[in-house]
Formats: sequence, C-alpha cells, structure tokens
Amino acid sequence: MTTAHAPRDRRAATLVMACIGVFVGYLPTNTVSVSLPAIQRALDASTSQLSWVTDAFVLPLAALILTAGAIGDVHGRKKVYQAGMAFSAVGALIALCSQSVQMVWVGQVFAGVGSAALLPTTLAMISHAVPDHRERGKFIGIWAASLMASLAAGALLAGAVLDHFAWRWIYLLPAAVPVAVLALSVKLLAESRAPGSRRLDWGGQITAALSITALVYGIIEGGAGSFTDVKVMVALFTSVVSAVAFVLVERSSNSPMLDLTLLRSPAFTATTLISMITFLGLIGFFFTLSLYFGMVQGLTTFQGACRLAVITGVPLLLGAPVGRLMKRFSARLLISGGLVVIAGALLMLTSIGANTSYLSLVWRLALLGAGLALVVTPLTATAVSSVPFPQAGMAAAANNAFRQVGGALGPAILGAILSAKAVNALPGHLTDAGLPKAAADHLASSAGAHGLDTIAGMNLGADQARILGAVSNSFLDGIHLCLVIAAVLTLLAAAVGAAMLRQPKQPAPPVAGRTPAPGQQPSTVHFAAASPEETRSHSAAVPSSSP
Repeated sequence: MTTAHAPRDRRAATLVMACIGVFVGYLPTNTVSVSLPAIQRALDASTSQLSWVTDAFVLPLAALILTAGAIGDVHGRKKVYQAGMAFSAVGALIALCSQSVQMVWVGQVFAGVGSAALLPTTLAMISHAVPDHRERGKFIGIWAASLMASLAAGALLAGAVLDHFAWRWIYLLPAAVPVAVLALSVKLLAESRAPGSRRLDWGGQITAALSITALVYGIIEGGAGSFTDVKVMVALFTSVVSAVAFVLVERSSNSPMLDLTLLRSPAFTATTLISMITFLGLIGFFFTLSLYFGMVQGLTTFQGACRLAVITGVPLLLGAPVGRLMKRFSARLLISGGLVVIAGALLMLTSIGANTSYLSLVWRLALLGAGLALVVTPLTATAVSSVPFPQAGMAAAANNAFRQVGGALGPAILGAILSAKAVNALPGHLTDAGLPKAAADHLASSAGAHGLDTIAGMNLGADQARILGAVSNSFLDGIHLCLVIAAVLTLLAAAVGAAMLRQPKQPAPPVAGRTPAPGQQPSTVHFAAASPEETRSHSAAVPSSSP
C-alpha cells in the first residue's frame, strides 16, 4: 500500500466496518420480532413474559446510546465499537443456549448493550473519516442502506430458520458475525476521538439513562396493564424528575454529554423530533402488521417476513437515486415529502382485509418503502451535519437515542390501542356471527382479561369457525385504527420538517481569508453543491477553538 493511497484505503475500511456495525446492531430487531410466537410455544411463555423478550433488548439500547456515544468520543470509538461487537456476540450466545424465557431476557439485555455501543459509534466514525458534509451524505446513504438491509435480513433469516429448525438457531448468525468482525477490526479499523478536551459526564449519563428507562418501562407496563397502577405512575414520575435533573446537570456541566446549545440549531432539533415521532409510528406499525399476517391472514413466519422485507428492500433499491436527489433538492422537501408518501401508504393500508391478496398488499408496502427511502438518508445526514464537526458523535448518539425511544414506545402504545379496540369490537362481531349476547359477552370478557390470542387456543366446538372469524374482524378493527394513528403521527413529523427545516437566507458572499466565528452552526437543509451557503456550512463544520 502506498502512502498516497493509505488515507483513502483507510476511509474505505472505516466505511465497511461502520456498515457492518450498524447491520449487526439492528439485526436482532426483526429477527426476534417475527420469532416471538415460536419462542412462546417452545418455552411456554406468557404474553407478558414474551413482551419482555423484545423490551429487554430495547431498554438498554434506548438508555445507553447517549452514554456509549460519549465514551466513544472520550476513550476512542474503535474501543466502543469492539465492545459493542463483544456484547452482541455474548448476548446471542446466551440466547442460543437458553432453556428458559428468563435466560432469553438476559441474552437480549447483552445484545441491547452491544447495539447501544454500535449505533452512535458507527455514524460518528463516518463523520470523522469524511469531514466534508457534501461528500459525507453519500457515505451516510450507504450506512442507512445497511440499516435497512439488516431489518430485511433479520426477518428473512428468522423466517427461513423457523421453517426448518428450532427457534434458538435464529441466534447463530448474530453470534458468529460479531466474533469475525471483532477479529477484523483489530487491523482494519482506525481509532478516532472527538477533538478537544471532552470528559465523561457521569451526572448526565445517570439521569439520562434513568429517565429513558423509567419512561419506556412505564409506557410498556401501562399499555400491558393500567396507567393508574402505582408502579407505572412511579416510573413515569421518575422519568419526568430525571429529565428535569438531566437538563439542570447538562446546563451546569463543563463537558456535557448532550450540549443543549445544539437545540438552537433548527435542523438538529427538527431531525431529532422527526426521528422520534416517525419511529414511534413506524415501529408500532411493523408490530401491528406482524399481528395481521399471523392472526388475521394465518401466514407462516417466512411468508410474513417476505412481505415485511418489501418495506425495507425498496429503500435499498432506491438508495442511489435518492443520493442523487440529495444534490438537487433540499432536505426539507425530501424529508417532508417522503413522510407524506409514508402517511399516504399507511392510509391506503386501512382498506386491507383478511383476504387481501399478495399483489394488492405489496404495492402499498412498496410505496411505504419508497417514502422511507426519501426520509432515512437525508434525515441522518442532516442530523450529523447540522452541528459543528467536533460534536458529530454527540449528534449521532442523540439522534439515535430519540429514534430508539420512539421505536420502544411505538409497539407499547399502538399495541395497547390495538388490544383495547379489538376487545371493544369483539362482542359486536360475535353477535353478528350469530352467537347469543351472553356467550359473546363472556368471550369478550375472557379476551379482555387474557388477550384475544387466547381464544384461538380454546376448544370452541361447532362455533369455532364463526368465533375465529369474529376475532379476526376485531383484530382488523384494531389494526385499521393503528394505521390511522401511525399516519397522523407521520403527518405530524412532516409538519415539523416543513416548519423547521426551512431554507436559510442566502448570506453575503464570503470574504476571502475570513474565518467563520467559533461555534457557528452549519446549515444542512440543502445538499446542492457549490452554493455560497454550502461553502459557509462546510467552513463552520471544521473544528474551531472549542467543541
């Protein structure tokens, strides 16, 4: 390797390792989600125990992302990346060898810690390797494509495995890949840190982790039971108090984990809000859609996974065209327009029924994927480029943290809404199916206490077909309501983008040799090259006197 080629070769290695890292970090998401029915049958897990298989992964992921980003900035992103790979491998191995649902929880916790280390670190590594935000957009597009590929591969992997093997083998690939990548990273990955004298902010890390954990726990438990339960109210109160304490700690810290002055950048604030709102609606939608495939259409795991893969596969195909669009159109137009497309697709899905054909469903899912393609890469690129270059790691961690909080709350909130709507609609569908009102009320009461899925396992005698048809229609009512709510949330995110990702006024032409003021915020709401505004943005993204 020649000296002239070394920097470019090193940058290529960093990109490859970053893409593998985000692939590993997101792999458990859909792999486990589509496998939950098989895990439930094999381990005889209750519905509440099963919900914590997913939540045990999500909680540490959402709570520790900001902390992992800060540790990477201070002690080195390569070290945090390698730690993330190690935790991911250990978590998958524990789950692979599990004999009880509780051991699966432990494995999921380790995997969640690993993902929390990988997600902000990989994005910060790209930001460090490619400081020019105009060129960085292309690399972030590849990173985002790897994220989508992971979601698609996870669902397909689980579907293929469960059709031929026991559920535990879904963890074989998530265990083997991190071990191999960990070995490769020793030589291929360069170390990087945030410029300046940033230190670990233990007060901010503790209060942030406590606030996020208490919020997610409270929403999950409240959705599964009641928001008036003492433990739920205590959790939500703890979250609010911890959030206030976090703000106070960060305002007084000399080296905050999340510099609150970043919120003065409309682009950064907008992308953070959009990430949280969009993922709340979309991840909740994926949850309800998987129930539709299994509970309403009666599809196998692999058949459902193939349909879910359409949503994540389309952004992979559109990655290159969207990258070219980013050079011609503003982030405001791409992000808000993409969110409107997603909302339209969600509303079109409200007409699906138990007998909706594959082709009738897939074109709507493809339209949703096309909208997602217009959003993910510009949103991520804007979040990272909307802050000064030394704070790229902090911005990446914050954006990922709020994205994961939204993703954690989505299934809990929409799942609770789906269950409540379906149970309320069940008596009417049962009486429409010809059952006496007393029998209908009895079954609805049982479903409200134990869940609609318990009816499917009951011996219903001669009325079984009619009752299961009524249950299916009740699920559809709940799914349709969730689709409308997800669409409204997506339109809200589009409104935030339209209002806050505004095109800034063109500044006066820069004076030759003049340096921008320290701390000047870059503008990233337009990706076209060679404009005066972009030149100023790039200058502001270069490390100045302080981080």
